[in-house]
Amino acid sequence: MAVWDEFVPAGELDRLRANGFGGEVEAGERPCMLVVDVTLSFLSTDYPTGCGQPGWDRLPAIVKLLDTARAAGIPRVLTCGSAPDAEFVGGAVKLSQDRETARRVHEAPFPPELAPRDDEYVVAKAKASAFFGTPLLTYLHRHDVDTLIVCGTTTSGCVRATVVDAASYGYPVLVPEDACFDRSAFAHAANLFDIQCKYGSVVDTARAAQLMGQR
Repeated sequence: MAVWDEFVPAGELDRLRANGFGGEVEAGERPCMLVVDVTLSFLSTDYPTGCGQPGWDRLPAIVKLLDTARAAGIPRVLTCGSAPDAEFVGGAVKLSQDRETARRVHEAPFPPELAPRDDEYVVAKAKASAFFGTPLLTYLHRHDVDTLIVCGTTTSGCVRATVVDAASYGYPVLVPEDACFDRSAFAHAANLFDIQCKYGSVVDTARAAQLMGQR
């Protein structure tokens, strides 16, 4: 059962598939693991952006997937906010008029379980997509990446924006549903449904881990 089944009208996905939507992407042999914005500001409700329990529930799966990527030796990228950019050009839309809060949100650290290693690329960004205004594309080219595995938060915001840009740059994208989270269960499901239809393949962490082991 897909996460969106309770929200999507019966037969709608079948109709879309009949018109060419929703097919599985063909993954390559040189994947990169991309963990989007899993910092305390998106986990803890001590921050206005925090997702709370949905984030804590998904954190173990994200940690396990990152550990798998580390063991496989594939490139890993973790994104976080850019506090200086957030102050001067805005971060989250509703925080754009509150520079102090925006800076606090974007300065939030990673949880200890996801502390980046020295060989992992940390991309600080001001906007939703990990590609916008960052050197991420250059990094992917340099490491001969041909497939992206994207997880993190929020599904409807930074994950989706990153997936759309990745697909626009021609990358096959896999999104492990059980390693993504959002403030809204509906937004989580609806955006994964849209990603599956148009921009990538929604899988589980087991399938993503299998791909890492096939390289």
